[in-house]
Amino acid sequence: MANIRLIKRRIKSAKNIAQITKAMELVAASRMRKAQAVALAGRAYAQKIYEMVAYLASRVDAIHHPLLAGPKKISGWRTIIVLSSNKGLCGGLNTNLFRFLNREYPDMGKHRYVVLGSKAAVFVSRMAGGRVMADFSQTVPFAHNVAAITAMVAEEYTGGKTDGVDLVYNEFLSAIKQNPRKKTILPLTIEGVGESKVKSHLPADATHQALQAGKSKVQDILIEPDPESVFAALLPHYLENQIRDAILQAEASEHSARMVAMRNATDNATGLVGDLTLVYNKARQEKITYEITDMITARLSVVE
Repeated sequence: MANIRLIKRRIKSAKNIAQITKAMELVAASRMRKAQAVALAGRAYAQKIYEMVAYLASRVDAIHHPLLAGPKKISGWRTIIVLSSNKGLCGGLNTNLFRFLNREYPDMGKHRYVVLGSKAAVFVSRMAGGRVMADFSQTVPFAHNVAAITAMVAEEYTGGKTDGVDLVYNEFLSAIKQNPRKKTILPLTIEGVGESKVKSHLPADATHQALQAGKSKVQDILIEPDPESVFAALLPHYLENQIRDAILQAEASEHSARMVAMRNATDNATGLVGDLTLVYNKARQEKITYEITDMITARLSVVE
């Protein structure tokens, strides 16, 4: 016969866990909504600054700029900025990110790393033999580290100490979907973003007309003091914006994954309470049946 007292203790523990996970789900949902709003707003700014840099790159000799020049192939390694969470309880978010990182860089010991998030710091230290250049996990929110990280990686690249700089982070797609992503930010690659946007919405003839109209509008813009100076001043801000956008995407992904994980934990704890309650009722009924049987047996013995 099952121990009724033990079952009652387990039911109480499961109810307490469900209360805690429910509270954590509500907190994560509140933070997720704020982080999602910030990430979406930052994405619009990142798109605009990307368009401006693309337009200016078409009007200047951009190949001579140190951030647009190809890697000097001196060091033989790359600098990788890895963004994870400081805390756990967010499902498989960090695990999927680290599997992606290991798949993209099979020989992790060849590269150097800048980490944001204690989970990434532990993983990189173990897998890459301690090749961590800087750990910004203790300064939160992570967006406060953008200027320092930008200056560090730009100096590393322009000084020929690294062949390139990559971002590895979780891209926020929706509240239930976050995908690991790799983005190369140095050397900068400026593509015709306006052309790709027009092609995806217009037929061929309209696309050509829209591109010609867009080019004519850009040529009519008066830039002071000159496009080269503006372009050189804008590129560091563009690089900084790419890092900030990745941080915002990673934070929104973390809160979303934690909200879903806590919701699943609450559902599992509630289901466990229901199963244990059924076992408890069966054990209680079984005990009552045995007691009644004992009473009847004792009475029959007295009568005989």
